[in-house]
Amino acid sequence: MNQKLGRASVKPEQPVYILSSASVVGPKEGQGPLGLLFDVVGEDDMFGCETWEDAESSLQKKAVALALEKAGMQPGDAGFIFAGDLLGQSIATSFGLSSYEIPLLGLYGACSTCGESLTLGTMSVAGGFADKVVCVTSSHFASAEKEFRFPLEYGNQRPLSACWTVTGSGAFVLGDKAAGDALPAACGAMPDGKPGGSAGRPRARITGLTVGKIVDYGLKDSMNMGACMAPAAASTLEQHFIDFASQPEDYDKIITGDLGKIGQKVLIDLLCEKGYDISEQHMDCGIEIFDGESQDTHAGGSGCGCSAVTLSAYILKQLEAGNWKKVIFMPTGALLSKTSFNEGKSVPGIAHAVVIEAC
Repeated sequence: MNQKLGRASVKPEQPVYILSSASVVGPKEGQGPLGLLFDVVGEDDMFGCETWEDAESSLQKKAVALALEKAGMQPGDAGFIFAGDLLGQSIATSFGLSSYEIPLLGLYGACSTCGESLTLGTMSVAGGFADKVVCVTSSHFASAEKEFRFPLEYGNQRPLSACWTVTGSGAFVLGDKAAGDALPAACGAMPDGKPGGSAGRPRARITGLTVGKIVDYGLKDSMNMGACMAPAAASTLEQHFIDFASQPEDYDKIITGDLGKIGQKVLIDLLCEKGYDISEQHMDCGIEIFDGESQDTHAGGSGCGCSAVTLSAYILKQLEAGNWKKVIFMPTGALLSKTSFNEGKSVPGIAHAVVIEAC
């Protein structure tokens, strides 16, 4: 059966299950509204390491270990691992995951990497290329600032349009229909109230994908990522609605990764111009993860880890509890580098949509 749908979407012949997941975050994230839901909250941003980059590697290593443990798996049980981060040559990933010796497909989609990894992982499982795969991504406030903006020692002031890069890593184990059918039908939170996905209980199922394209409106403000990424989010959502012949009201939530307060408004306005009103369904992980008033994060959260840890700790829990039945999860990414920014290039965006349903 052809699983391609429309111009840019995929509808798996059988759902692909999210068998388990894990979230590891820094202390600032732990102090936010979702703090009690994360699996691990670090005592400090260094996580016992000597550099920011090593700290980010440790985030990925711990998140994968927890996700595998919850799924009752050893590293050798995973066919592939789809992973990436924001740093040059994806060094947080390569140094963090090398000890697992799982065949690795390294990814870079900027802050959309969680959506990209889930998309490729789902395709691999649905296509019969692997029974189980791991998807993981991460970001770290200090390593990202050094990579894209200014070292923390510089002490630059951030405009109100800027987002705060989340220190965190989210990992997910995906499995095929056979693996899902072998598990009890129940999905839900673990007895201690932490996010579920322990061995024997899938957390949710992925039933659709829409792969985004690069969209560039010519914006050049690296301190206003939300506005730069919103056009790509609007493009992907419009294509998703066309390919699946659906409307916003068909979903309990339409969730973007890290547009923040400014990007959220731009996205809603752009889609209204195309005839789609998502104002009732829209939620943004970057807005949810921090308390904007008390935590001084300006426009909200961002980074690869923002959407990943929010999906694992909060979104999947809402699906397990039956509060939501079907959501669109769509991380967004800004495709810039220090080189492109210094050469005066614009900031293109990309977004990948994943349809996730309750079991």
